[in-house]
Amino acid sequence: MQKTIFITGASSGLGKAAAKLFQSKDWNVIASMRNPEKETELTSLKNVKVLPLDVTVSGQILKTVENVLAESDVDVVLNNAGYGLVGPLEAFTEEQIQTQIQTNLFGVINVSRAFLPYFRKNGRGTFINITSSFGLLSYPTCSIYSATKFGIDGFSEGLALELAQFGIRVKIVAPGGMQTDFAGRSLQGARHDAYQQLVAKVSEGYSAEQVANYTKAEEVARVIFGAATDEKNQLRYVAGKDAIALYAERCDLGAEAQFQKIKSDFLF
Repeated sequence: MQKTIFITGASSGLGKAAAKLFQSKDWNVIASMRNPEKETELTSLKNVKVLPLDVTVSGQILKTVENVLAESDVDVVLNNAGYGLVGPLEAFTEEQIQTQIQTNLFGVINVSRAFLPYFRKNGRGTFINITSSFGLLSYPTCSIYSATKFGIDGFSEGLALELAQFGIRVKIVAPGGMQTDFAGRSLQGARHDAYQQLVAKVSEGYSAEQVANYTKAEEVARVIFGAATDEKNQLRYVAGKDAIALYAERCDLGAEAQFQKIKSDFLF
């Protein structure tokens, strides 16, 4: 029987790569995004339906999910929508912080909450939530972004334990750096004079040379597909060489020792 995946943030990057991969594997794909009228690639593919969805609008989430479930079954929900907010805390406005949390964290929570009664009634279903290597450890200028990604990690772990009794799986995919537009339109930054030296050092990680070494979105999409189909009760899937190395270091050294190591790299 042909399966169906619902994806948020499918207009570009990892979301689009995942949509194309699942479609190529003969899945039905429901690809949601804020501006579907601008999408041309996914709309040309068989078994792909493109829908409008802004995950910061809870009413739209409920209505979209209601309409989707009235027309088709859904086996997997991929909570992918999100963006990076990078910079020192002092540089951000309250609105920037609220929008980051509303998009990255509340979006995942509210989409999951909307699908949950359907999955529970059917006694099956899988949520796959995209976090980040910065949801497993953090870096300077990533405090708010990491707050959302650590939040998704904790939310997912608690929810997985909560829903195991109903046969529902919750999984986390934590990518490292990716060769997508994350360092472009999906990355918002803010500057503060007191942090110029620190920001300059952190920014080296977003240089063209460094981005070229990052994992391709298609590789992370394959990890997502594996998580959706492997029938394992595994919670976390770390994707990308840099993320795997950082997480292995944390497990080996311990969280406190790794924190001190990272801290020493950014002391001037």
